[in-house]
Amino acid sequence: MDVPAARRAIRTRAALLRFGMAERELSRRVESGSLRRLGRGLYADATSIDALRPEDRHLVHIAAVDRRESGAAHVFSHLSAAVLHGLPVYGTRTHPVHVSSTAVDGRVSAHPRIARHRRDLDPVHVTSVGGVRCTDLALTVADVLATESPEIAVSVIDAALRGVAWVDSSHTYDDVAHDGFCREVAAHLPPGRRGVRRARRILEMADGRAQLPAESVSRLRLLDAGFARPRLQVPVGGPRGETFYVDMSLDDVDAWAEVDGRAKYADPALRGPDVSMEQVLWREKEREDWIRGVTGRRVIRWGSADIATPDRFLARLAAFGVRPPH
Repeated sequence: MDVPAARRAIRTRAALLRFGMAERELSRRVESGSLRRLGRGLYADATSIDALRPEDRHLVHIAAVDRRESGAAHVFSHLSAAVLHGLPVYGTRTHPVHVSSTAVDGRVSAHPRIARHRRDLDPVHVTSVGGVRCTDLALTVADVLATESPEIAVSVIDAALRGVAWVDSSHTYDDVAHDGFCREVAAHLPPGRRGVRRARRILEMADGRAQLPAESVSRLRLLDAGFARPRLQVPVGGPRGETFYVDMSLDDVDAWAEVDGRAKYADPALRGPDVSMEQVLWREKEREDWIRGVTGRRVIRWGSADIATPDRFLARLAAFGVRPPH
């Protein structure tokens, strides 16, 4: 979803009444939960909103705040700016819309939930996405690193670095671009800023080779448990001259790791045209058999549910006989 699509998901009170919904019916639908109130005079269909990805749902709330406060000199920031930049939000909980301005008090308002940050922003660090003003990418990432959970933070910076440093056509990674962007982010994390120690730790482990938030969080779980830093997107030559890329190489326990998402098997858009789930599963089995055979290493698999907590992740590894080496 982009900003225009998010705006189209919003219905004003005036429009609903104009197209035949009576005042009593509008109130009844809000009370029953079928119509979601996004702010004064702004609504959305609850079923449609709840079916969206967390990022898209948040984008609709951003569009509602932007519409309701169109005359205010605000800039969307923190996790809201990350969503505007197309970065992922790990997890499913609802987050407040973050707004930065010189004339706010820092409190979180209730309808809709808005986290207001008082700050003086240099115009050079303000940009526009879909006509909505927000902090630029480096400042946005720095704000997320300093304020959000490690899981959200590592997912956001990995995704940002993937856009900056990953070259999809050659399946290569630009270390110079990586280092340059990390320096830009670090410049917004001066000593003394709240959350800067945690932010710098996540910054040091960031890697744009991670394809999905589940891979980013998996790496966080591994490092927190005492494993060595895994190598990502490691090439293994295939039987017909092709190249297989393995999600992670766990060199200190001599194993490969693959982070599985249900979408890879269930979503036709990701499987490819005219490819059944059975074909995907068979190809994956052949691929894994080959990788095990030519490298002499086992392949460990886990999914998003297995990384929900550190304890659950360690239990998953223990089921394969893998324990932290340190």
